Amino acid sequence: MRRDLASSFATAASSSSAADALRGWWDDVNESPQCQDAAFFSLAAAYALVSAVALIQLVRIQRRVPEFGWTTQKVFHLMNFLVNGVRALVFGFHVHVFLLRAKVYKLVLLDLPGLLFFSTYTLLVLFWAEIYHQARSLPTDKLRPAYIAVNTIIYVVQVCIWIYLGINDNAVVELASKIFIVAVSFVALLGFSVYGGRLFVLLRRFPIESKGRQKKLYEVGTVTAICVTCFLIRCVVVSMLFPLFTDWLVLKEGRKV
Repeated sequence: MRRDLASSFATAASSSSAADALRGWWDDVNESPQCQDAAFFSLAAAYALVSAVALIQLVRIQRRVPEFGWTTQKVFHLMNFLVNGVRALVFGFHVHVFLLRAKVYKLVLLDLPGLLFFSTYTLLVLFWAEIYHQARSLPTDKLRPAYIAVNTIIYVVQVCIWIYLGINDNAVVELASKIFIVAVSFVALLGFSVYGGRLFVLLRRFPIESKGRQKKLYEVGTVTAICVTCFLIRCVVVSMLFPLFTDWLVLKEGRKV
């Protein structure tokens, strides 16, 4: 009995010390300018690589079928090139971004790529929705106007928030901006869940077995899972910042009083 109790205490103590060591390591990394620069430059390189791949894909498609004009696939690769290029620039020049005096400029540079990412991948949702509706003989005339309307509303609201923050640096409005980002991410998550899931089920029920069908089934399933996970993580991470932000807001308002 005593041996078991001593063993339990030893295990708990080792776990606690390991957690403290890990927390101390993270604090050292988080406070190290060299580690932060390495992380930012690594992200910049990764986004630049993805942007270059999207541009190469766009050029290949344009050279192969130039007569079709700007198809959904071409616009998707163009937007991928732009959003990842902007991310690469922001991370590559992060020192200059964080030195900007006006806080609203930082918010624009940090939040705009997220909105472009939303527009890019909801365009993919639109493409899947059109395929699904055509396969089920459903009307498709309202899908593109819905995509344009949703994106227009989102950009108008976000620009209004930026303008207000540029005029009046209000912490409550900044919190509302974070909540708005969560709502936007949830809309994208919902779109991928609904139409990605429907298209995946439709392909699985397709009666003809072929290599192309299996490939498309794998592509739709993988992309749906990855995008749902990405937008879900974005919702969770931004939501986890709410308590910290509200505590900071209370302290700020208390100092004013």
